Amino acid sequence: RAVGPVTVRRLVLDECDMALARADHVHTTGREATLAVLFSDIRGFTPFAEMHLPYDVVHILNRYFHRMGEAVLRHGGHIDKYIGDGLMALFGLDGDDPRDACDRAVRAALDMLAELPALNDYLRQNFDAQLKIGIGIHVGEVIVADLGHPKVMQFTAIGDTVNVASRIESATKAGDAPLLVSSAVADLLGD
Repeated sequence: RAVGPVTVRRLVLDECDMALARADHVHTTGREATLAVLFSDIRGFTPFAEMHLPYDVVHILNRYFHRMGEAVLRHGGHIDKYIGDGLMALFGLDGDDPRDACDRAVRAALDMLAELPALNDYLRQNFDAQLKIGIGIHVGEVIVADLGHPKVMQFTAIGDTVNVASRIESATKAGDAPLLVSSAVADLLGD
């Protein structure tokens, strides 16, 4: 029941709005959620890509994403997207307690780091190379929805929390640390 002044606004104003309203997607309206957001990135991958054939570059990336993706999925994460040689994952989409979402994100990150030596053994034997990665995790409010062109929409999260998680991952370079979490994540997890 409305208990004060109400303003009604038409949401579908033109043909573009009609196309979006008709899009066959579940999450086009968006919703707010408190999620743990994980970003990972391979350090120095560009030189590797420049020195190897496209087939080899794609093969190694897919092998890397398979191992890292398994770690994310094993801990109930959602692989949001691949950005070049980077990965973005979301934890807590099922309405989990933020502490649980952070715990699962950190456990996934630790598993990702634990997967790296076996991948590096393979790379050393076959390509005389090895990879280092950086992982950043932050928790907070995001908006989740299907975004994009009506024929090519993708479920994703947007907001400052996503931007901060990305910056934390970038800070692993300067900090020479494979994994960094925000103070918000550390506060929720404690010891």
